Amino acid sequence: MKLREEWLRTPRGRFKALVALAAVLPAVEAAIIAVLGFQAVRGLSPQVSAVWPYGTFHELRWLFVYHRTIPGFFITLVGISVLRGLLTTVMANLAWPDGAPHPSWRWLLRRNIWVTILTAVLLSPWVALAMAFATTGLSWYLIASLLPLLLFAPFLLRAGLTADWWRGLPRLEVVGWAWLNFAVLTIAGAVLSAVPIWWAVPLAAVGGAVNALLWRKSVAAVLAPGRVRLRLVPVVPLLVALILLSFPAMPLAAERVQGGRGGWRPPIMSEPLPDSVPYAVIALGGHDSEYDGEPAVDPRVERFSYLGLDEQDRPLPYTAVATHRSLGESAALLAEQVEVLHERTDRPIALLGHSEGAMVARTYLERWPMTEVEAVLLFSPLVMPGRVYYPPAEIRRGWGVVAGWELRALQSLWNLTDTSEEVPDQDFIRSLLADAPFYRNRTLCPVAGVRMVAFLPTVTAIEAPPGQYHRIPVYELPAFHGELVGRADVADLVLDFLSGEPVQRSERQYEVLQRLGSAWQPPPLALGINPVWSAGREADPAFTGRICEARNGGP
Repeated sequence: MKLREEWLRTPRGRFKALVALAAVLPAVEAAIIAVLGFQAVRGLSPQVSAVWPYGTFHELRWLFVYHRTIPGFFITLVGISVLRGLLTTVMANLAWPDGAPHPSWRWLLRRNIWVTILTAVLLSPWVALAMAFATTGLSWYLIASLLPLLLFAPFLLRAGLTADWWRGLPRLEVVGWAWLNFAVLTIAGAVLSAVPIWWAVPLAAVGGAVNALLWRKSVAAVLAPGRVRLRLVPVVPLLVALILLSFPAMPLAAERVQGGRGGWRPPIMSEPLPDSVPYAVIALGGHDSEYDGEPAVDPRVERFSYLGLDEQDRPLPYTAVATHRSLGESAALLAEQVEVLHERTDRPIALLGHSEGAMVARTYLERWPMTEVEAVLLFSPLVMPGRVYYPPAEIRRGWGVVAGWELRALQSLWNLTDTSEEVPDQDFIRSLLADAPFYRNRTLCPVAGVRMVAFLPTVTAIEAPPGQYHRIPVYELPAFHGELVGRADVADLVLDFLSGEPVQRSERQYEVLQRLGSAWQPPPLALGINPVWSAGREADPAFTGRICEARNGGP
């Protein structure tokens, strides 16, 4: 015992102990993931032993998805905060540089538990945004959840070690190590998501060993003597206030990257179809799109109306709020419009769906398998939405119940500037959550007798979890969500496809981007444990890594 204590007093002994602890913990989580066969979360395990605040961000994402009651959430939060505070205390002590003044163990433990709870409070809105990403599959939610994490990281790195962490600017060296930690965890997650699941156990240990080196360098950077810029300025409170004030502006920023809002008139509505196109076409706008009733140039082309048809069987004008109805209701309106257009033109029907419109088209194909539709083009479809769950507001128990209430609180801030009447419980969102087994598995699956192609922007790669996410031809292009449908080069591809030509292009970098995003996605809720989904017959791609699997008990 005495020899062990002497060994831990030496720099080499402490560093070896730090490496061992930092390596074992990720390996244990990776082994548990391998036993469960939980393919979708392979990239998370290196974060178990990561430097502040990435370890807390790791636990929060698990907690937000996997809790069923409000008391259970807060009891678990306190428990994991105590454990995280104890772990960071031990690792900070093992990483402490020789010669630097060392506070007492008791002070450091109290401080790290308190800082862990504070970190959870600061980061919880952004974890809720990550939940919104996993609900809808829209990448801007995921990106928005990571930007504050990177802003807070250098300050929270100081918080576990010093008393005045909230005042002044961190030195560039501290910022560099905090952001290097993020980059290392991103690369480690990408590597682990790309290898066979049991290989991830030793590789997670390697990632943990790298964490040990980052702990040592990060602690030394914080404790190194040097002048603090703006030492008397309460930078962290000001940063928190600035971020809170920015919340109402987020819907405006989202509007620029989502596409589909306001008047939507793709080129196919503005130009006549060539004679080589044998179809009549229905163009389906996305979420919060609007339609003023102006007909297309070609009588063979119509806009889909989220309000249905008038007495003369013409698509009714609609405003953004009409797109908030459930996907099932919209699919029923589409079925009526398909039948009417087919009878009027005596042509097979092609559907061109954008974002939510793509999901309406896919829902229609599932519920009306005997159809006059013979071709479907999906632009910026939601990739594997419904990966998490939260119950309706009137239900106070269920998976993700606290996450749902935090999303409602965030939405109340966004609605200060957003006039689209968005709510986390709108019928469109609830239909994604209710039918998550289908949308996770079959959005980009082939349908018998229907030619299909999906036009995927670059951000789709970040949205998709590790594993297979499409089984139909795709055409991948660098773009944000919603940008592809109005491009002239893509309009030519649309006409090529409608004329019977194959349209397909896969980019090598897409899989790389898919892997790089895996470390920061929330873990999906297992399909089999949610009573809402218990009647479903779908396999769970979070565990199989595949989509379009044969259904249990039938095709």
